[in-house]
Amino acid sequence: MPTRKQPAASPVPTPPLSPYACPAPRGILIAIGGREEKVSPTGADSDHTSNAILRRFVEELTLPGPVLVVPIASEFPEAAAADYLTVLRELGVARVEVVDVRERPEVDTDEHLRLLEEAAGLLFTGGDQLRLTALLGGTRWLRRLKERHAREAIVIAGTSAGAAAMSTPMIYQGRDNGGMRKDEIHVTTGLQFLHDVAIDTHFVRRGRIIRMAQIIATNPGCLGLGLEEDTGVVIREGRELEVIGSGVVTIVEGQAGTATNIHRIKPGQPFTIRDLRLHILGGGECYTLPVQEWLHG
Repeated sequence: MPTRKQPAASPVPTPPLSPYACPAPRGILIAIGGREEKVSPTGADSDHTSNAILRRFVEELTLPGPVLVVPIASEFPEAAAADYLTVLRELGVARVEVVDVRERPEVDTDEHLRLLEEAAGLLFTGGDQLRLTALLGGTRWLRRLKERHAREAIVIAGTSAGAAAMSTPMIYQGRDNGGMRKDEIHVTTGLQFLHDVAIDTHFVRRGRIIRMAQIIATNPGCLGLGLEEDTGVVIREGRELEVIGSGVVTIVEGQAGTATNIHRIKPGQPFTIRDLRLHILGGGECYTLPVQEWLHG
C-alpha cells in the first residue's frame, strides 16, 4: 500500500465542533471510476500488483461475514457479478454472496435483510445508477445499510454506476461530451452516503469535466468528484479521502466561485461559471472533503 501523503487543506475553514455535532461514520466507502482491473490472481498475467483496487477492498475488510456483490444496476446481473465472484474468492474472501433484485418488493425479503446483517462488505457493480435509486430508495434494506455504515466498520464499494449512486446529488443522464448548455444534465437524489458531493465516473476517458461544472454551477456548495477508470477513492470518517488505482481523480470546488449565470439563462443556452478551483490527484494523494461537522436545529 502506498504511503499516505498529507491531505490538501480544506477550501473553507472548519468551524468549532458544536454540541449538535454528528459523529463521523465508522464505515468505509470505496468509490471506483469503472473498468477496474479484474484479473484472476492465479492466472498467467497476474502478479502481486494486479487487481490493486479490489485487493484494497479486501484489505479494508475487518468484520467477520460475507461480501455481498450487488448487481442491481446492471441489465445483465449474472454477467456483472461473475468476474467479482471469481476474483474476490481468489483474493481470499471465504464467502461471497450475490444480492440481486429486479422489483422493489424483492428488496426487503428476510433473506436479503439477513445477508445484510451478516455482511462485512458490499460491492455495487456498474450499470445504470437510476436502477439503484429506484429499486433501493426508501427500503428497510437501504435504511439498515446506512445505519451499519454510520455505526460499524462495514466497507461499501461501488464501481461506475455503483459509485455515482453513492452521492447526493446523483448525475443520471447527460452526454459524455455535453453539459455546456443549461438542462443538458439531469440529477436526482442518490443513495446519500455522501452529501453535497457529486460523483462522476469514467471521467477523463469520456470527457466529463463540463457536465460536472454545470452541476457545480447549479449549487456551488456542492463538490465535484471525477473518478477515472481503474481509479478510486477510499473515504474514511465521511470526509478523509485517499486516491487509489492507476489513474487520477479530479476534484472540482465551486465554493469560492465569483459568478455564474445559470440561474438567469434559458434552457438550451451555454452557461458561465467563474473561478472554479481544480485539483488533479494521483494514487496515494489525500484530500479532506469540506463536509459540515455540525447540525443546526
